[in-house]
Amino acid sequence: MKEAMLYEKLEGKRVRCFLCSHHCHISEGKRGICAVRENINGVLFSLVYGKIIASHVDPIEKKPLFHFLPASYSFSIATVGCNLRCQHCQNYEISQFPRERPEVPIPGEDMTPEAVVNLAERYGCKSISYTYTEPTIFFEFAYDCARLAQERGIKNVFVSNGFMTPESARAIAPYLDGNNIDLKGGEKFYKEICGARAAPVRETIRLMKELGVWVEVTTLIIPGHNDSEEDLRNIAEFVKSVDPAIPWHVTQFYPTYKLT
Repeated sequence: MKEAMLYEKLEGKRVRCFLCSHHCHISEGKRGICAVRENINGVLFSLVYGKIIASHVDPIEKKPLFHFLPASYSFSIATVGCNLRCQHCQNYEISQFPRERPEVPIPGEDMTPEAVVNLAERYGCKSISYTYTEPTIFFEFAYDCARLAQERGIKNVFVSNGFMTPESARAIAPYLDGNNIDLKGGEKFYKEICGARAAPVRETIRLMKELGVWVEVTTLIIPGHNDSEEDLRNIAEFVKSVDPAIPWHVTQFYPTYKLT
């Protein structure tokens, strides 16, 4: 465990988290919506710091990033947990693990930031990708890895749902080189399918671009949920309003988790 970043202490040993746009108020002994940040005696802790559940060497195009270090490899890492509960999550076994099995200790291989960066160097990776689950929820570990990687000349990439706060976006941006952000649909879709809101995601896309991070956007098309002409036109018009040169990946749905 490690004390969390981006939170404030409240009366009665309660805390308020500013990591993502849920802004969770967490009572003593409880966890936030992500299920991996816990209030212990009035102090907020990350339960997943250094607990790596997945690590792979991937082509950067798999993120997908098509205009960032093309034809290079990225060392990809993740912990369990997520701040969304998307019914179509392709990695639900690890993203929803702490929420669905709260009685089980947080799984993962213990790794340090130094070990992550050393592995990236060993495998000839030009970047480290914080991916598979939502990197915002293992922010402290990603932050420490990213700072060290930058010192060693390795780029850093988030593959994110974008449901961040401006505070967390501004904190990571100096060390973040690329960010593929899901823009999943409109407000109705986010509320019914993801348990979140669309507006903060759009704000993150705009802010990351303003902060100088390379941004690409992904929309996974789910028939009957976000595939209307209006849905697609709204997303396209928003991306264009930020920068018409932002690549937009429109990807294919595969039935999984609760949308089979």
